[in-house]
Amino acid sequence: MDKLGDLASDASARGADLAVFFEAFVGGYPKGLDFGATVGSRTPAGRDDFLRYHANAIDVPGPATEAIAAVARAGHLHIVVGVIERAGGTLYCSALTFGPDGALLARRGKLMPTASERLVWGFGDGSTLDVASTPLGRIGTAICWENYMPLLRTTLYAKGVEIYCAPTVDDRVTWLPTMQTIAFEGRCFVVSASQYLVRKDCPADYGAVLQGLTRRRAVHPQSRGRAHRSPRSVGTRSDLARGE
Repeated sequence: MDKLGDLASDASARGADLAVFFEAFVGGYPKGLDFGATVGSRTPAGRDDFLRYHANAIDVPGPATEAIAAVARAGHLHIVVGVIERAGGTLYCSALTFGPDGALLARRGKLMPTASERLVWGFGDGSTLDVASTPLGRIGTAICWENYMPLLRTTLYAKGVEIYCAPTVDDRVTWLPTMQTIAFEGRCFVVSASQYLVRKDCPADYGAVLQGLTRRRAVHPQSRGRAHRSPRSVGTRSDLARGE
Protein backbone atom coordinates (compact mmCIF):
# COMPACT_ATOMS: atom_id res chain seq x y z
CA MET A 1 0.00 0.00 0.00
CA ASP A 2 2.87 2.37 0.74
CA LYS A 3 4.40 1.56 -2.64
CA LEU A 4 1.09 2.22 -4.39
CA GLY A 5 0.95 5.63 -2.71
CA ASP A 6 4.52 6.49 -3.71
CA LEU A 7 4.08 5.40 -7.33
CA ALA A 8 0.73 7.16 -7.69
CA SER A 9 2.19 10.36 -6.26
CA ASP A 10 5.06 10.16 -8.73
CA ALA A 11 2.67 9.54 -11.63
CA SER A 12 0.56 12.52 -10.63
CA ALA A 13 3.63 14.75 -10.35
CA ARG A 14 4.55 13.77 -13.91
CA GLY A 15 1.14 14.88 -15.14
CA ALA A 16 -0.62 11.51 -15.42
CA ASP A 17 -4.40 11.30 -15.25
CA LEU A 18 -4.50 7.49 -15.05
CA ALA A 19 -2.29 5.02 -13.18
CA VAL A 20 -2.61 1.28 -13.86
CA PHE A 21 -1.07 -1.21 -11.42
CA PHE A 22 -0.47 -4.88 -12.23
CA GLU A 23 -2.52 -7.93 -11.32
CA ALA A 24 -2.67 -8.66 -7.57
CA PHE A 25 -0.57 -5.58 -6.76
CA VAL A 26 -2.25 -5.32 -3.36
CA GLY A 27 -2.25 -8.71 -1.66
CA GLY A 28 0.44 -10.21 -3.88
CA TYR A 29 0.72 -12.65 -6.76
CA PRO A 30 1.99 -15.94 -5.24
CA LYS A 31 4.42 -16.71 -8.05
CA GLY A 32 5.97 -20.17 -7.77
CA LEU A 33 3.97 -21.31 -4.73
CA ASP A 34 1.98 -24.55 -4.88
CA PHE A 35 0.35 -24.27 -1.44
CA GLY A 36 1.31 -27.88 -0.76
CA ALA A 37 -1.42 -29.18 -3.06
CA THR A 38 -1.36 -32.42 -5.03
CA VAL A 39 -4.38 -34.34 -6.28
CA GLY A 40 -6.15 -35.67 -3.19
CA SER A 41 -3.99 -34.05 -0.53
CA ARG A 42 -2.73 -30.83 1.05
CA THR A 43 0.29 -30.39 3.31
CA PRO A 44 0.12 -28.56 6.65
CA ALA A 45 2.78 -26.14 5.38
CA GLY A 46 0.66 -25.44 2.31
CA ARG A 47 -2.36 -24.71 4.47
CA ASP A 48 -0.25 -22.28 6.49
CA ASP A 49 0.80 -20.58 3.25
CA PHE A 50 -2.85 -20.10 2.32
CA LEU A 51 -3.68 -18.77 5.80
CA ARG A 52 -0.90 -16.22 5.42
CA TYR A 53 -2.08 -15.31 1.92
CA HIS A 54 -5.68 -14.95 3.13
CA ALA A 55 -4.50 -12.58 5.87
CA ASN A 56 -2.78 -10.37 3.26
CA ALA A 57 -5.96 -10.03 1.17
CA ILE A 58 -8.26 -7.02 1.49
CA ASP A 59 -11.95 -6.45 2.09
CA VAL A 60 -13.88 -4.53 -0.57
CA PRO A 61 -15.03 -2.09 0.66
CA GLY A 62 -12.74 -1.76 3.65
CA PRO A 63 -9.76 0.11 5.09
CA ALA A 64 -7.55 -0.70 2.10
CA THR A 65 -10.04 0.66 -0.45
CA GLU A 66 -10.48 3.78 1.67
CA ALA A 67 -6.69 4.25 1.60
CA ILE A 68 -6.55 3.79 -2.19
CA ALA A 69 -9.41 6.26 -2.57
CA ALA A 70 -7.41 8.79 -0.53
CA VAL A 71 -4.41 8.27 -2.83
CA ALA A 72 -6.61 8.87 -5.89
CA ARG A 73 -7.99 12.08 -4.37
CA ALA A 74 -4.56 13.35 -3.34
CA GLY A 75 -3.16 12.91 -6.84
CA HIS A 76 -6.40 13.72 -8.67
CA LEU A 77 -5.85 10.41 -10.45
CA HIS A 78 -7.89 7.65 -11.98
CA ILE A 79 -6.43 4.42 -10.57
CA VAL A 80 -6.86 0.85 -11.84
CA VAL A 81 -5.24 -1.64 -9.47
CA GLY A 82 -5.15 -5.41 -9.14
CA VAL A 83 -6.04 -6.66 -5.66
CA ILE A 84 -6.63 -9.94 -3.86
CA GLU A 85 -10.14 -9.61 -2.47
CA ARG A 86 -11.33 -11.56 0.54
CA ALA A 87 -14.98 -12.67 0.67
CA GLY A 88 -15.60 -15.09 3.52
CA GLY A 89 -13.25 -18.04 3.05
CA THR A 90 -12.70 -17.37 -0.65
CA LEU A 91 -10.14 -15.12 -2.31
CA TYR A 92 -10.71 -13.43 -5.65
CA CYS A 93 -8.26 -11.85 -8.06
CA SER A 94 -9.96 -8.51 -8.67
CA ALA A 95 -9.31 -5.18 -10.33
CA LEU A 96 -10.65 -1.95 -8.84
CA THR A 97 -11.14 1.33 -10.68
CA PHE A 98 -11.16 4.58 -8.70
CA GLY A 99 -12.02 8.08 -9.89
CA PRO A 100 -10.02 11.21 -8.99
CA ASP A 101 -12.64 12.00 -6.34
CA GLY A 102 -11.93 8.65 -4.67
CA ALA A 103 -15.15 6.99 -5.85
CA LEU A 104 -14.99 3.25 -6.58
CA LEU A 105 -16.17 3.21 -10.19
CA ALA A 106 -15.80 -0.49 -11.01
CA ARG A 107 -15.00 -3.78 -9.27
CA ARG A 108 -13.94 -6.66 -11.50
CA GLY A 109 -13.49 -10.27 -10.43
CA LYS A 110 -11.29 -12.40 -12.70
CA LEU A 111 -13.68 -14.80 -14.41
CA MET A 112 -11.36 -17.75 -14.93
CA PRO A 113 -8.16 -18.03 -12.88
CA THR A 114 -5.42 -19.63 -14.96
CA ALA A 115 -4.09 -23.13 -14.18
CA SER A 116 -2.85 -23.41 -10.56
CA GLU A 117 -4.32 -20.02 -9.67
CA ARG A 118 -7.55 -21.98 -9.20
CA LEU A 119 -6.08 -23.51 -6.03
CA VAL A 120 -6.31 -20.18 -4.25
CA TRP A 121 -8.73 -17.93 -6.17
CA GLY A 122 -12.44 -18.31 -6.71
CA PHE A 123 -14.16 -17.69 -10.06
CA GLY A 124 -15.68 -14.31 -10.84
CA ASP A 125 -18.80 -13.83 -12.97
CA GLY A 126 -19.91 -11.73 -15.90
CA SER A 127 -21.93 -9.32 -13.78
CA THR A 128 -18.74 -7.37 -13.05
CA LEU A 129 -17.83 -6.69 -16.70
CA ASP A 130 -18.63 -3.01 -16.38
CA VAL A 131 -17.14 -0.11 -18.30
CA ALA A 132 -16.83 3.12 -16.29
CA SER A 133 -17.65 6.46 -17.89
CA THR A 134 -15.01 9.04 -16.96
CA PRO A 135 -13.80 12.41 -18.30
CA LEU A 136 -10.85 10.51 -19.82
CA GLY A 137 -13.11 8.09 -21.71
CA ARG A 138 -14.84 4.80 -21.00
CA ILE A 139 -12.49 2.63 -18.90
CA GLY A 140 -12.75 -1.17 -18.88
CA THR A 141 -10.46 -3.86 -17.49
CA ALA A 142 -9.48 -7.42 -18.42
CA ILE A 143 -7.14 -9.23 -16.05
CA CYS A 144 -4.13 -11.16 -17.37
CA TRP A 145 -5.23 -14.21 -19.42
CA GLU A 146 -8.81 -12.99 -19.53
CA ASN A 147 -7.40 -11.14 -22.52
CA TYR A 148 -7.34 -14.48 -24.37
CA MET A 149 -11.12 -14.90 -23.92
CA PRO A 150 -12.70 -13.57 -27.15
CA LEU A 151 -16.23 -13.20 -25.79
CA LEU A 152 -15.00 -11.26 -22.77
CA ARG A 153 -13.11 -8.85 -25.03
CA THR A 154 -16.19 -8.55 -27.26
CA THR A 155 -18.31 -7.68 -24.23
CA LEU A 156 -16.00 -4.79 -23.37
CA TYR A 157 -16.02 -3.61 -27.00
CA ALA A 158 -19.82 -3.78 -27.08
CA LYS A 159 -19.96 -1.62 -23.95
CA GLY A 160 -17.92 1.04 -25.72
CA VAL A 161 -14.57 0.67 -23.96
CA GLU A 162 -12.17 3.42 -25.01
CA ILE A 163 -9.35 2.90 -22.49
CA TYR A 164 -8.79 -0.83 -22.14
CA CYS A 165 -6.71 -1.68 -19.05
CA ALA A 166 -4.89 -5.00 -18.78
CA PRO A 167 -3.17 -5.62 -15.42
CA THR A 168 -1.11 -8.82 -15.67
CA VAL A 169 1.91 -10.79 -14.46
CA ASP A 170 2.64 -12.17 -17.93
CA ASP A 171 6.12 -10.94 -18.91
CA ARG A 172 6.64 -13.12 -21.97
CA VAL A 173 7.49 -11.79 -25.42
CA THR A 174 3.98 -12.73 -26.61
CA TRP A 175 2.26 -10.22 -24.34
CA LEU A 176 3.08 -7.03 -26.23
CA PRO A 177 1.74 -8.27 -29.60
CA THR A 178 -1.38 -9.49 -27.78
CA MET A 179 -1.98 -5.98 -26.46
CA GLN A 180 -1.33 -4.47 -29.89
CA THR A 181 -3.84 -6.89 -31.43
CA ILE A 182 -6.51 -5.88 -28.90
CA ALA A 183 -5.89 -2.19 -29.62
CA PHE A 184 -6.45 -2.78 -33.34
CA GLU A 185 -9.31 -5.20 -32.83
CA GLY A 186 -11.22 -3.06 -30.35
CA ARG A 187 -10.24 0.32 -31.80
CA CYS A 188 -9.30 1.44 -28.32
CA PHE A 189 -6.31 2.58 -26.32
CA VAL A 190 -4.70 -0.24 -24.32
CA VAL A 191 -2.78 0.32 -21.08
CA SER A 192 -1.10 -2.77 -19.62
CA ALA A 193 1.05 -3.15 -16.50
CA SER A 194 3.05 -6.28 -15.68
CA GLN A 195 4.75 -7.38 -12.49
CA TYR A 196 8.46 -6.72 -12.02
CA LEU A 197 9.69 -9.06 -9.30
CA VAL A 198 13.18 -9.47 -7.85
CA ARG A 199 14.43 -11.48 -4.87
CA LYS A 200 14.52 -8.55 -2.46
CA ASP A 201 10.80 -7.97 -3.02
CA CYS A 202 9.99 -11.35 -1.40
CA PRO A 203 9.95 -12.28 2.29
CA ALA A 204 13.08 -14.05 3.52
CA ASP A 205 11.17 -17.32 3.91
CA TYR A 206 9.32 -17.16 0.59
CA GLY A 207 9.12 -20.82 -0.36
CA ALA A 208 9.18 -20.48 -4.14
CA VAL A 209 12.56 -18.76 -3.98
CA LEU A 210 14.01 -21.10 -1.39
CA GLN A 211 13.03 -24.10 -3.54
CA GLY A 212 14.73 -22.64 -6.60
CA LEU A 213 11.41 -22.17 -8.40
CA THR A 214 12.18 -18.70 -9.67
CA ARG A 215 11.77 -18.28 -13.40
CA ARG A 216 14.65 -19.49 -15.57
CA ARG A 217 15.44 -18.46 -19.09
CA ALA A 218 14.50 -21.19 -21.55
CA VAL A 219 17.41 -22.46 -23.65
CA HIS A 220 16.95 -24.61 -26.73
CA PRO A 221 18.90 -27.91 -26.34
CA GLN A 222 20.84 -27.23 -29.55
CA SER A 223 21.96 -23.82 -28.30
CA ARG A 224 23.82 -25.04 -25.21
CA GLY A 225 27.44 -24.00 -25.24
CA ARG A 226 26.72 -21.30 -27.81
CA ALA A 227 25.41 -17.77 -27.68
CA HIS A 228 21.75 -17.65 -26.62
CA ARG A 229 19.27 -17.17 -29.42
CA SER A 230 16.39 -14.76 -29.22
CA PRO A 231 13.46 -16.28 -27.28
CA ARG A 232 11.41 -15.86 -30.46
CA SER A 233 13.55 -18.48 -32.20
CA VAL A 234 13.65 -21.26 -29.61
CA GLY A 235 9.99 -22.24 -29.34
CA THR A 236 9.02 -25.86 -30.00
CA ARG A 237 5.72 -27.55 -30.74
CA SER A 238 5.58 -28.80 -27.15
CA ASP A 239 6.14 -25.21 -25.90
CA LEU A 240 3.14 -24.08 -27.94
CA ALA A 241 1.02 -26.95 -26.64
CA ARG A 242 1.79 -25.82 -23.11
CA GLY A 243 0.95 -22.22 -24.00
CA GLU A 244 4.56 -21.06 -23.47
